[in-house]
Parts: sequence; C-alpha cells; structure tokens
Amino acid sequence: MNQPSLTTHLSQIISEIPPQVRVIAVSKTVEEGKIRCIYATGMRDFAENKLQEALEKQAKLSDLKDITWHFIGHLQSNKAKKAIESFPWIHSVDSLKIAEKLNRHAEETLQEGIISQLPQICLQVKILPDESKFGWEIDQLWGDLDRLKQLKFLRIRGLMVILPLGLTSDQCFQAFEKASHLKDELQEELGDNFDQLSMGMSGDYLLAIKAGATMIRLGTIIFGKRN
Repeated sequence: MNQPSLTTHLSQIISEIPPQVRVIAVSKTVEEGKIRCIYATGMRDFAENKLQEALEKQAKLSDLKDITWHFIGHLQSNKAKKAIESFPWIHSVDSLKIAEKLNRHAEETLQEGIISQLPQICLQVKILPDESKFGWEIDQLWGDLDRLKQLKFLRIRGLMVILPLGLTSDQCFQAFEKASHLKDELQEELGDNFDQLSMGMSGDYLLAIKAGATMIRLGTIIFGKRN
C-alpha cells in the first residue's frame, strides 16, 4: 500500500470509531517511512511487541517528540527495566512476577530521574482458555489482587485482552463482554483509575468497541500485511 493510500485508508477507519476510543497503530515490522506517514495523519499512539526492534525505531523517530509508545508483547524479566525507561504504556503485564519487577524498576528510574511519571500498565488476562497466550487466568488475577494493590510505582489502568484464534463473531463478542464485566468488577477493588480496556485488533475491533473497549490495537488494517 503506497503512502497516499495509507492515509486515505486510515481516514476511513477512523471515521468508524467513536472519538472516546483510543486507536493504537501496531507498527511491529513496519519501516520508519510508513510510521512517519501515519504520524502525519495525526496518529500519535504506536505499539511494538519486540523490545530491541522498538528501541531502534524510537531512535530513528526521536524527532517526533509527541509519539506515545505502547509495549504490547510478552516482556521478559531481564528487559523490564529498559521497557520502563522506554514505554509510558505497557499493556502486556502478564504475571505478578513481572508486575513486581516493573514496580521495582519504576521506583529506581523515578529516583534516578530517567522517567518523570509513573508507568501506566494493563494486566493481560485470558478471558478464554488459551495455551498459546500469556496472561492471568481470571481466578489467578483475583488471587493476586492484594499484592497488585501494593505496587505503588505503577499506575494499573485496566485490562488487556487477546482472544484465541478461530472464534465466531458471536463468541468474540461474548468474550469481549465478559472482559468488560471483569474490568468493572475489578474497578470496584482498584479504584476509578482502573478504567481502561485494551482489546480488539484488525479483525474484531468493531465488536470490541461495541463491548466497551477503550483502546484498540490496529496493525494489518492500517499498514497492510506484514513482510
């Protein structure tokens, strides 16, 4: 897809999306030029899922000062500190262990002046059983809630959901609704700032919005098929 087609296509997508829903362009494997093209349309939220690739892009795009970078991939413990330094949003916090590690690094980097604000995170939860995905089972998440409440150097903002492959539209919508109800229940425990629901991708984002998504992560539908 050439650059004029990219911008026209994105405008059509955005016109379908309520203004209160945050659109995040998933730029993994996408070259710098295409990211700049999408940035020029007004997009300011970009997501990456591999840390090293993301850091290289951030360096190349450092002149674009108002990009907000979101990390959406599985995060290994030994890369937690770099993620805290480089991403104001981390959607894919998938275990108590990594949450506690991020909290420690957030405290350190704040004290060192490397970051100036608390990192904003989402808790990745498996709404349906899926051995191929990381994340909390729902019962596990409730069981870890008291310890999560103790993490004072993270702003725990909501849930991240990735559905299993092969679901029908009805099954997708039902799962998204289940996630929305879970977010509301957890908000009673974690407070009003727990108000985000990061769910919905290129194939199902309209269903996710209908069910209550506040952030959607769009890659293929914006940038075309990956290399």
